Order: sequence, then C-alpha cells, then structure tokens
Amino acid sequence: MTYEDVSSGPQAAPYDPTGADRPGKVIALHLNYPSRIAQRGRTPEQPSYFLKPTTSVAGSGEIERPLGTELLAFEGEIALVIGRAARDVSRDEAWSYVGAVTAADDFGVYDLRYADKGSNLRSKGGDGFTPLGPALLDARALEPTALRIRTWVDGVLVQDDTTADLVFPFAQLVADLSQLITLEPGDVILTGTPAGSSVVVPGQTVEVEVDAPDAAGSPSTGRLVTRVTEGRVAVGANGAGPRIDDLQRAEAWGSAEAAGLAPARREPEWQLTDDRRAKLASVATATLSSQLRKLGFDDTSIDGVRPTRAGRKMIGRARTLRFIPARPDLFASHGGGYNAQKRAFDGLNPGDVLVIEARGEAGTGTVGDILALRAQVRGAAGIVTDGGIRDIAAVADLGIPSYSQGGHPAVLGRRHVPWDVDVTIACGGAAVQPGDVIVGDDDGVLVIPPHLVDEVVAAAIAQEREEEFIAARVAEGESVDGLYPMNAAWKARYQQEVTPDGE
Repeated sequence: MTYEDVSSGPQAAPYDPTGADRPGKVIALHLNYPSRIAQRGRTPEQPSYFLKPTTSVAGSGEIERPLGTELLAFEGEIALVIGRAARDVSRDEAWSYVGAVTAADDFGVYDLRYADKGSNLRSKGGDGFTPLGPALLDARALEPTALRIRTWVDGVLVQDDTTADLVFPFAQLVADLSQLITLEPGDVILTGTPAGSSVVVPGQTVEVEVDAPDAAGSPSTGRLVTRVTEGRVAVGANGAGPRIDDLQRAEAWGSAEAAGLAPARREPEWQLTDDRRAKLASVATATLSSQLRKLGFDDTSIDGVRPTRAGRKMIGRARTLRFIPARPDLFASHGGGYNAQKRAFDGLNPGDVLVIEARGEAGTGTVGDILALRAQVRGAAGIVTDGGIRDIAAVADLGIPSYSQGGHPAVLGRRHVPWDVDVTIACGGAAVQPGDVIVGDDDGVLVIPPHLVDEVVAAAIAQEREEEFIAARVAEGESVDGLYPMNAAWKARYQQEVTPDGE
C-alpha cells in the first residue's frame, strides 16, 4: 500500500484486508489507554507487543467462539496501516510512514490464555480474530492525537475514548518497532484498547468505528461489524484445551465485579435526594456559610465569581475540569480534538455542576454558549468557573445557572490547556472534589462536603427561623441590643412562639 492507494481528504477509501490489501504482518500492542491501564492495575514502562497471524484477519462478518470455551472478549482498537517501508525511522518522522488508519477488533479467547505465556498465539490468533475495516482514512489528513474509538455491543455503546492521552503515541510505536523490524507497506499495527472491553457470547454483535470528529468533513471508517457464532469444533484434542480461573474471568470481563466473582466494594453511597435538595434551596448561601464556619470550614466559598443572571439558585454535585497554563507544545498535544474540556461537558449527567479550575485567569473564556448549551441539554444543574465566560450574554440567556469572573471574547487557548477531568481541583480559592455539593445564589457559590450537608442545612434552617423572628421584632420597633443575637430572655420568648413540637 502507498499513499496513492488512499484518497486524500475526508472521504474514506474501501479496504479489503482479506484480498488485495491483506497485511504482511499484524503487530498488536498490549496496553496504551490510561482507562485500560487503570483496569489492569499495571502501568507499562515501555510498549510491548505480540504478533497475530495474517490468517486471523477478516472484514465485517462472523467470528466463531471455539466450542467448549466461555471467555471470548472483544477489544475495539485503532489500526495503523503502514504506507511505505520503515526501518530505523525517527519519532519525528514516524507518522509520515503511516498510510492510513482503520478500525479493528482484537478478539481473544481467555480460556486459552494460560498456554501462551504472553505470545497470545492461541488466545488471539484464531481465524477471523482480527477484523479490520471497513474503510481507510488517509493519515495525511488526520491529527494522530485527535482520533476517537467507539465500540457497540448489540447497539449499546461500551467503549468511547480518544487518542489525546495515550501512554505511547502512535509515532513512538512506529519508531520503536522500526528499530529492529522493517515495517512494510500494508503492515498493520494495533494500538491498544480503552476500558470497556468485555465478554461476548454467540448471538451478540460487536461494532467498532474510528473517526476524527474535529477534522474537516469528520471522516469515519464506518462501522466494522462482527457477529459472534458458536464454533463447531472443540479445541484441545492435540494440545492445550480450555482452562479458566478467576483471574482470567476478571480480566476477560474487565473486573471481578463484572465477572460476578465478588460483590462490588462500595462505601455507603451518599445521595443528593430531592428532600436534601429542597432543604438546601430553602436557605441562603450566606446562612450555610455561617454554619460551615462554626464547624471550622472557613474556606468553602468559591471567591471572585458572580452569576451571569441574578435570581437563580444552583444546587448539584460537583464534576470537575482542570486547565493548566498555556504552552504551545502541550496545547498541540492536548488542546485539539475531543479534548478534556469537550469530554467534561459531554460526560455531564442530570444534577451535575461542572466546576472549572482556571487559576483565577479572567483574561480568556473557559466556556462559551455551545458548550453551555450542551451542559443544559445534558441536564446539568450549573457551571462554575474562576475564569471568564465567552459569549456571556448568550450563556446568560440559557436556563442553566452559570458563575464566572465575567465575560471575555478570547478562546481558552490564549491562556489555558484543557488537562484533567473529574480530579480534585482548586476553584476560586476553594478545594473541590468530584461529588461535593455545590450551592449557589446571588451571594456566591459554596462547596459543601457531602457528609456535612445534613448537619449544616438543619442548622441553617434553624438559624433562618431565628433571624425571621428577630427581623419581625425589629420591624415592630425593638432595639437590636439583646435581640441580635438573642439573649436568654429573647430566646425564651422565641421558644414560646415556635411550633408546639419545638421545630
């Protein structure tokens, strides 16, 4: 395959991996995506590989789960198709040797994994175990850090990740392999799978798609479709047969819990119930702040932010997004494509408040009207940034509450690089963790640790009842001396006037 074999631009070219385009060799990477590495619990220092036979290559169609086996697992992957011979190429020039990109599914039978000792020949080398296609995307038209891989099982999305944060970038893989191995035109490199790989059974259908959503024309490979069928021949008559244990079950399914081996180990989960939400809505942030201070929590206000529109109450659970200071090389690697900012907004759920760490930098926007609209459509409860908001008038007109240091016309790349999602951050001088309760009104925004909510809101309700009593007496002409705060006599009178049950 040469560059001329792939039409330049957004249009995908047909790919026949079992015919004229059949690769000379298929090299697969073990681990690459941070989400998968987190599942496996081990971080590789260097890339490691295994070979798959060319007879394992297939297009869309069917795959047989060998008779007598149980743990057939899929792995949606991005496949690099080499465009010209590469031997001992540098990392800087390595991407120019990639002719095209396509979708792949790296199937494996974990029942046979014990016998391979790392080679994966039996477990991943079976006929049809490497579907590729259905189309090629011209590598010249693609940014390698801005690709997306998605996998569906029976129409349900189970894998969704991007190449923005790979441990081993594509150029490194090509350069690394070419040190000792000549990569020839048509050779395929499988680049690892994200979290979400699991077991499938006969009758199920797996679909994999690779696209570049932010490139011109949003090019896509289309969906690589594989239907699982039951095999007709048992393995093991002349060698290793199926054998599984709890480790293989857990790794095939993705976790011990998913494999049904152990109950999920969860702390009792705190919920922001409708009752808690209503109680929080009934009191002012000023009152909540007073009660937090009494408990020693004096740094829970997100300082310097104000609402884009007054009169709105915001209550929800924190989701977080962190920007780091702008740097050209880091923005090139993390700022484009389906970056952390876009993933943060796309991942919001009903009741979430997205809190953005912008280091108090108000000299650029950190969110605009399109992403704010996305948050609103997702059902989010609000947006808080200690930076600026772009298109602030349009954002203010939306129904979703938002808080910032004010408007600014510049895009985030002027000062920021989108970096992390759902990590502990600092926003407006306050520490914010995912799951914290965020409450905002015209006075500002507070961060309340979930375990304090019930105590704080009960005390705040009691405080506001007392203050309503005090305000009524002041309106009647009483002096504030001894009344605010109440002395013993006024407290006794107050107790006589509250409800009979003392509430």
